Amino acid sequence: MTKSATSILPSIPGTYWQWRDNSIYYVSAGQLPTDLPPLLLVHGFGASTDHWRKNLAKLKENFQVWAIDLLGFGRSAKPNQEYSGNLWREQLHDFIVEVIGKPTILAGNSLGGYASLCVAAAYPQDTAGLILLNSAGPFTDNSPESQQKSNSNWMGKVTRSILLHPWASFWLFQYTRRRSVIRKTLNKVYFDRSAVTEQLIEDIYRPSCDVGAPEVFNSVFKTPQGEKVDILLGQMHCPLLILWGEKDPWINARDRGAKFREHYPQLTEYYLEAGHCPHDEIPEEVNNLITNWVLSIIKLKS
Repeated sequence: MTKSATSILPSIPGTYWQWRDNSIYYVSAGQLPTDLPPLLLVHGFGASTDHWRKNLAKLKENFQVWAIDLLGFGRSAKPNQEYSGNLWREQLHDFIVEVIGKPTILAGNSLGGYASLCVAAAYPQDTAGLILLNSAGPFTDNSPESQQKSNSNWMGKVTRSILLHPWASFWLFQYTRRRSVIRKTLNKVYFDRSAVTEQLIEDIYRPSCDVGAPEVFNSVFKTPQGEKVDILLGQMHCPLLILWGEKDPWINARDRGAKFREHYPQLTEYYLEAGHCPHDEIPEEVNNLITNWVLSIIKLKS
């Protein structure tokens, strides 16, 4: 089993950007080399810029690196509204245009990967590349088996209808935000449990105490499903790197990798001995893969 560094790394101090009357928290590190595009790191559901601290510390040696808290998460505002891939797509794109100021390579984990993919599909002129780490998002599946499974999944539909009630989602939120439950969930999705530190648990717990956090959680059950991944890939033109934590219990990495290759065969991918968050679990390996890949695509363009 791969062992990751568990020493406490301080977060790089960030600042705020006003977007649609909301305060958005972000971090910037490193200097911008003239021949390399900047990197924008996008966290997954329930996480924040803090989840990238091990990557910011290293990647800043070669790149100008940015990390951002999506609206509704981390230190960003948590207004009571509908949340969707389209909303975060516009947030990330506006940040690239207004703050970074040049075409950017987006790197996203889980939900952040799906939001980054939405940006790459809709705004190719502002996307220099895309890096997905155990990315979320549905593929189109019209097979008879899938249709039959969907029609027979009455229990899932009943559960979702119950969670649409504010009282039910609030109760579930209060349960899942407990530190003991956060630790249990992380121990399930991290292959190397030594990476599940008290600091990591606190980083996830802290934003759940913010005003508006329960409403953000509740909105997950009301948000319509976004565009299918295969449709988005069909609209994309930039270089694509996919890093799979193959021990992820939430994602069948090999099956999803095959679907990505089917719809975007020119991608580069690696399967790693890690869980759902390889960037945090095996940061040294992920940082090296990202650095080498970015340098390789720049060399091909020159």
